[in-house]
Parts: sequence; C-alpha cells; structure tokens
Amino acid sequence: MTATDPVRTRTSIVRVVGASLVGTTVEWYDFFLYGVAASVVFGDLFFPKGEQLTGTLLSFATFAVGFFARPIGGVVFGHFGDRLGRKQLLVLSLLMMGLATFAIGLLPTYAQVGALAPVLLTVLRLVQGFALGGEWGGAVLIVSEHGDPARRGFWASWPQAGAPAGQLIANGVLAGLAAFQSDADFNRWGWRIPFLLSAVLVLVGLWVRLRIEESPVFKQAQAKQEPADKMPLLEVLTRYPREVLTAMGARMAENVSYYIFTIVIATYAKEHLGMGKSFALNAVLIGAAVHFFAIPLWGALSDRIGRRPVYLIGAIGVGVWGFLFIRLVDTKNFALAALAVTVGLVLHGAMYGPQASFFTELFGTRVRYSGVSVGYQLASIIAGGLAPFIAVALLKAYDSGYAIAVYVAVCAVISIVAVTSYSETHRRDLTTL
Repeated sequence: MTATDPVRTRTSIVRVVGASLVGTTVEWYDFFLYGVAASVVFGDLFFPKGEQLTGTLLSFATFAVGFFARPIGGVVFGHFGDRLGRKQLLVLSLLMMGLATFAIGLLPTYAQVGALAPVLLTVLRLVQGFALGGEWGGAVLIVSEHGDPARRGFWASWPQAGAPAGQLIANGVLAGLAAFQSDADFNRWGWRIPFLLSAVLVLVGLWVRLRIEESPVFKQAQAKQEPADKMPLLEVLTRYPREVLTAMGARMAENVSYYIFTIVIATYAKEHLGMGKSFALNAVLIGAAVHFFAIPLWGALSDRIGRRPVYLIGAIGVGVWGFLFIRLVDTKNFALAALAVTVGLVLHGAMYGPQASFFTELFGTRVRYSGVSVGYQLASIIAGGLAPFIAVALLKAYDSGYAIAVYVAVCAVISIVAVTSYSETHRRDLTTL
C-alpha cells in the first residue's frame, strides 16, 4: 500500500457518502413533502366532502398507498440491482421520484376536475412509493460496500441522515410559505411551489450520483460468482427468512414513531388542539435539525459497542417517550412541543443510525440489494404506511393522544423482541457473505 492509498480511499468514501446523502435527501424531501401536505392541505383540496378529520383520514389513505408500492419497487430494483449493480438503479429511482413529485405540483384539485383529482394524486403517490422502494437499499449498500468495515456503521448512517435533511427542507419550505402567505393563498397555489422545486433538487442529485463508481464489493462478487439459478427474491425468501423477519420487526418502532413524531403531530396539533399550521411544522423543523446530527453519532457508537445495544436504546426510548411526547404537546406550549419532537427524534436516531449497516450485514452480496429492500419495505406497509391512518383513527375513536402513545409502545415491544432474538452483526465481513 502506498502513502497515498489511505487518502485516495478516504476521498472515495467521502464522495460516495456525499452522493448518497444528496440523493436520499432529495428522495425523502419528495416523499415527506407529500406527508406534510396530506396533513395540512390535501384533505381540503382533494377530499373536501364530509367533516375535516374525515378528509384528513382519506388524505392519509393515499399517503399509505405509497407505502404499499414500496415493496414492489424494492423487489424490482433489488432484482436488477443484484444483477446490474447499485449505481444505475439509484439514478433511475431518483429520476422517477422527481418526475412524480413535480407532477403533483401541477395537479388540478377536486373543485376543478372532481373525482379525477384524487385518482391522479393516488397514481403519482404510487410512483413515488415505487421509486423510494428501490432507493433506500441501493443508497445504503453503495456506502456500506465502499467504506472501512471498522467504521461501517458511521459511514452507512449518513444516507439515513437524508431522511431528516429531506424532512427539514420539506417542512422548512412549507413553514416559510405558511408564515408569509394567507391560508387562502397557500391553499390556492402556495402549496404547489415545494413540489415544483423538486425539479431543481433532482437535477443536482443526478449530477452528483452520476459521478460515483460502482460498489467494489459488488464488482468483486460479480467477477467471481456463477450466474444465480434463482431470482434474487426467491433466494432471499428461501435462504434468509429469519433475516427478513428480523428486519421487519426491527422497523416497527423505528418507522411508526418517526411518522408519529413528524407527520401525525401536524394533524394532532391542528385538529385536536386547534393550533395553527406553523406550530407543528416549526417544532418538527427544530427536531429534524438535531436529528440530522444525531443519526451519524449513533451510527458511530454502533461501531464501538454493536448494533443491538444502540438499537435497543432507541426502541425502548421511543416506547416510553411516546407518553411524554403527548403530554408535552398537549400543553400547547411551543418550546415544550419542540422538546417533545426533538427528544423523540434523537431516540429514533438510535435505531435509524445503525439500521443501514445492521440490515446490510444480514444478507449475502449476491442478493443483498433484494434482501435489504424487501425486509425494509415490507415493514413499511404495516408500520409507516399505516401509522398516520391508524393514529388519526385512534384519535377520532378515543379523543385522546394517549391512545397513539399506546400504539407506539406496542410497536416498540415488537422491535425489542426482533432485535434481541438475533445475534450481533457489526463484526461481519461483507465480502464473505
């Protein structure tokens, strides 16, 4: 090894991490933008009949549709990602997401075209979900398979930080528009601006992603292995069923708590507490900023003490914090609400930070893209996809936020069982799997 090799290696991983982070930020911006808009404006614009909370429920139903498309995207992108490589599929997923989000910004409302409006919205949400289903697996793999194994948790956690970065930008743009526009102007045309801005972000993301190299672990495996006699998905389901279930169980607390702390809070504050749009949006802005930095710190800690201990801190933490979260938000005090969101997201980061490396270490190279995508995205249906809908339904049925806290606690128990039932993975060599 020459004296310049360490520098070249570091430059390479930093570039790959930067490309993954920019891409995931754009993807999550697009995906979360829909969720925030669903909680504050889509119910009125696309589902205007009936009481307001019912319209919000219907709006969240289309939000969930995106999650049902994610496993399909995970299977399709995973199949070709395991055959063709990570990079090409990452470029395609980003392009699909950007086009769908831009198109949402051009949609006519229910008042303009009637029932066609929610149909078109649902179709575009399906495209978003399909694209995101292929995005996550490729983004975390291309980083995990490039970096130093001893720091895999740290490097692989940076694409995860794209989620709060995307949330930060989405909420920031919407909060800024809500602050400087009247409700009438925001509902009439202001909400479209963040969706149309997606085009600029996607062009930046594509430029960065096209400049990185393919995963060296994938290229090494591709050069050595014989062609697989099964589809990657079938090999995952036959050889790695326990790993798929572990990933799904681990995601329950992580996925549900995230959408409660960042999406449902907007509906809860608006419909249950009678607060304005900016109350929840600004609280999430503060929490997302802290969350962005907390994720890689938790990822780095998982390199030292293991994935399981760090993950369990997060799962146990959100299970308990859900009750304090509701209590603090119920005060209608902005500082306390911001504290509630921030602590909740820091605890969430203890799961989300090591999750990328943890899931990567569960599967062999020849089916890794399919494995992480299927395990991650199947859980998205029953966890994050249904979380806003279930939470709002519980609020409507019990007229209390503590019913939502119980829901989070139950999901935390599932994740605790899933993580404790599997062995530690942080010492595994990806090239031998």
